[in-house]
Amino acid sequence: MYKIQTLNNIAVAGLRRLPRERFEVASELANPDAILLRSHDMHSMDIPTTVVAIGRAGAGVNNIPVDAMSRRGVPVFNAPGANANAVKELAIAGLLIGARNICAASEYVKAITASGDELSRRVEAGKKQFVGFELPGRTLGVIGLGAIGVEVANAALSLGMKVIGFDPKMTVRNAWQLSAGVKQADTLDELFRNADAVSCHVPLVDTTKGMVNRDRIALMNPGSMLINFSRGGVVDNAAVIAALDSNKLHSYICDFPTTELIAHPKVIALPHLGASTSEAEENCAIMVAENLKDYLENGNVRYSVNFPESRLPRSNTHRITIANANVPNMVGQISTCLADAGLNIEDLLNKSVGELAYTIVDVNEKVSAATLDRLRAIEGVLALRNLGAPVT
Repeated sequence: MYKIQTLNNIAVAGLRRLPRERFEVASELANPDAILLRSHDMHSMDIPTTVVAIGRAGAGVNNIPVDAMSRRGVPVFNAPGANANAVKELAIAGLLIGARNICAASEYVKAITASGDELSRRVEAGKKQFVGFELPGRTLGVIGLGAIGVEVANAALSLGMKVIGFDPKMTVRNAWQLSAGVKQADTLDELFRNADAVSCHVPLVDTTKGMVNRDRIALMNPGSMLINFSRGGVVDNAAVIAALDSNKLHSYICDFPTTELIAHPKVIALPHLGASTSEAEENCAIMVAENLKDYLENGNVRYSVNFPESRLPRSNTHRITIANANVPNMVGQISTCLADAGLNIEDLLNKSVGELAYTIVDVNEKVSAATLDRLRAIEGVLALRNLGAPVT
């Protein structure tokens, strides 16, 4: 029986993927094996030493101490792409709202207190100040061509826009999904120089913090739009406000309100609605629950932000998994230790990413406690799990 602690409400559709006969799931649990969450901030949390995995029902993991978990040999799972359609729809809505001045026009109408002919007169008289522009023929720059960025780029093409994208780390999987009509920029500056609108779809890391800054905004065409449904820190808010004041930017549509942004008439700030649909919440919960279950039961890793993707089919053998520092001869030491114990390796998978490596080993017999202790004592081993024979 595995114990999973939830730190937020998780969609029931996801929890159903964790059978009650093998998983105890609750918000209050002593010594949990795993943690499942959405937006709860874990940075100040004392994470129990019993935790061997963390699952985030969403894409971003800024609320999880990933580096600390890597040092403990704990994988952090997320659900990239599960909320892609929800964020895509909001980004496209942002383009339309910004281009047609919809929010300002709506506020104007709401402020009219007249009725009858006077209402009609003021509506007709006021609409001139909200004249917008159409999207076909204009160029959208998409920063980040992951699952969300690809969908936004393809949808913008369908609206008749020209699209240019930038992502030096684009995966083959996402490249297959991207329309051939999307042009690739070699640099961010090239993207900004050619864009009438820019939409951000990148995680907030050291290399993306403040990437939309004064110098890059200056490269855009006058009267351009900026859309940010990724993370607030990707954009330099002071630079945006200055560009709005000078009419370099027509509007800024984002999901990350601040006092300064809310006060600006050309900013449309939403209350972090990117993935706030029932469908997205269910998709994220299902995806992370299934991958968390597979890791706990079989040691397989899929969609982890700090562990390499590692999947080895189970046979009727005994399985151990080892997370370790990515140093030479680790597999050799593991194999020697198992051989000294008289165990035959039936199958083995070793993968690495950065400074961390992960090994799945299937052996012909049960691994003794003494052998497990010898394996744990190998310098560089961060975590070891003895999964035994597969559950039938």
